[in-house]
Amino acid sequence: MNLGDVVLLVDYNYWGRDRILDAVSPLSADQYTRDLGNSFKSIRDTLTHMYSAEWVWYTRWNGESPTTPMPMDRFSDLPALTAAWRDLEGKMRSFIGAQDDQGLAQTMSYRLMNGQPGASPLWQMIQHVVNHGSYHRGQVTTMLRQIGAAPPKSTDLITFYRERS
Repeated sequence: MNLGDVVLLVDYNYWGRDRILDAVSPLSADQYTRDLGNSFKSIRDTLTHMYSAEWVWYTRWNGESPTTPMPMDRFSDLPALTAAWRDLEGKMRSFIGAQDDQGLAQTMSYRLMNGQPGASPLWQMIQHVVNHGSYHRGQVTTMLRQIGAAPPKSTDLITFYRERS
């Protein structure tokens, strides 16, 4: 993968994130935190997990490996999570934008949450972050439907491409 391809995927990731946040913003506090019996019990917990995963990867790219997941109640409400996520987005974009094709191909070592060693090329880790976000955006869409809320506008990759052309 080259830098242009990676930046395009990162653009897609945050475009999709913003569509999910827009769909979640009208929810009441109860709807946002309601246990819906999913892999992360609530919409809040799923969004926090998504943010946390991006934070973990970004931290690994900077030479540290967190050993505990972020608590699901880390952010008091959606605006607090959104503000933190936009800040992290800026850091992610700066880090990625400073790479060249050689930097993207560089294998980086890190530790998994369980302490086991891991190593992957940077471009694969970035691609994983984007794929991970897509997976959980689908879960949030389902949870929105479960509570009778409007789903987000399409977050499909092809929709992103069509809107950009």
